[in-house]
Amino acid sequence: MSNKFAIALSFIVFLLLFVGVGIYSSSRQKNTTTDYLLANRDVNPWLTGLSAFATAHSGGMFISTIGWTYQVGISSVWLLVGWFLGDYLAWFFVHKPLREISEEQSCETIGEFLAKDRHSRGIAQVSAIITIAFLGAYAAAQLLAGSKALHAMFDWDYSLGIILGAIIVVSYCFSGGIRASIWTDAIQSILMMAAMIVLVIVALSACGGISGMWQQLTIIDSALVNPIPQGLKFGFGLFMLSWLVAGLGVVGQPHIMVRAMVIDKASNMGITRNIYAFAYVIFSTAAVIAGLSSRVLLPNLISNGDPELALPSMAVQLLPAIMVGVILAGIFSAVISTADSQILACSAALTQDLFPAMGRSYKLVKIGTLIVTAIVLAIALASNKNMFALGVFAWSALASGLAPILILRV
Repeated sequence: MSNKFAIALSFIVFLLLFVGVGIYSSSRQKNTTTDYLLANRDVNPWLTGLSAFATAHSGGMFISTIGWTYQVGISSVWLLVGWFLGDYLAWFFVHKPLREISEEQSCETIGEFLAKDRHSRGIAQVSAIITIAFLGAYAAAQLLAGSKALHAMFDWDYSLGIILGAIIVVSYCFSGGIRASIWTDAIQSILMMAAMIVLVIVALSACGGISGMWQQLTIIDSALVNPIPQGLKFGFGLFMLSWLVAGLGVVGQPHIMVRAMVIDKASNMGITRNIYAFAYVIFSTAAVIAGLSSRVLLPNLISNGDPELALPSMAVQLLPAIMVGVILAGIFSAVISTADSQILACSAALTQDLFPAMGRSYKLVKIGTLIVTAIVLAIALASNKNMFALGVFAWSALASGLAPILILRV
């Protein structure tokens, strides 16, 4: 009981920190839709880069990537390599013109940007439906990831974690809009990185270092140390191409692309891009190592458990209670940093693109946030508890639905 109390205490302290930062951000807000949705386009490049990283690579890394690595071994690295290359490519060709053109034409949402002018309402409305349907599902996957962490550490029912996540998201979305999201993202990204690195160091030590881990993986299953994925139907080349294109699909993710629209100057996009890339490489490498270590230390999850619970389960096994709370806060902050951005993007699509009459009222825009949160909550509560499948499905649908026209538009 004392261990659970210590875990809960450190977890609550960090949650209060995030909520406090979100609420404090309201001191900078102006009661306008532009400020609520775009922070008046004056966010510095460092905050933008950290926020983009936390938003794009969060609960998915902590839960689904580690769970996938646990199952397939070192070959999971190609997913991350392909994804990174496609994502990084997009930063060179899409983000800067998006920032420039969206300001020039006073576009507050991705849907409005795609519509090109006020007479193309149909494009904005269809993009809004795609955004709400699939980004809503993606946000539900994030809430599900947070609930899995709470379930692993406190044995809570999944629904309790999902509801708690939704309440926290609403609390600081309401207080400061996207500025609250970006400020808390920056702090959360630092905690995410620290939590992952600490756990990887401890896990590698428990495995006997890199060589010890590798030897034990070979004994468990030689396929785990085979860098080429098994059973590829169309060969390695198309496998890699598919994940590179998936990375390029970042262009279809409104909650990430809006970060390009909030930066203070288009000329600062290179700084933001490099901060984002550096954080991604470090974090994704640590996630793969954590997944491999967990296969050695928790071998029974493959047959009697949920591989997506590998990281929180490993934290409980290896770390003192206070540090477990930090890991839990890291996972949960990662989840929230993405979910809040996705819910705000869906809210913008609902109130600016689908029902633009709502967009003229600051209060109605906030009501739109509540409506979207309720939709996301319902999807998460009704899901089949597989975050990897839900997340990849939603990302792919958004990439297919929005990315091609956005690339043509810029």
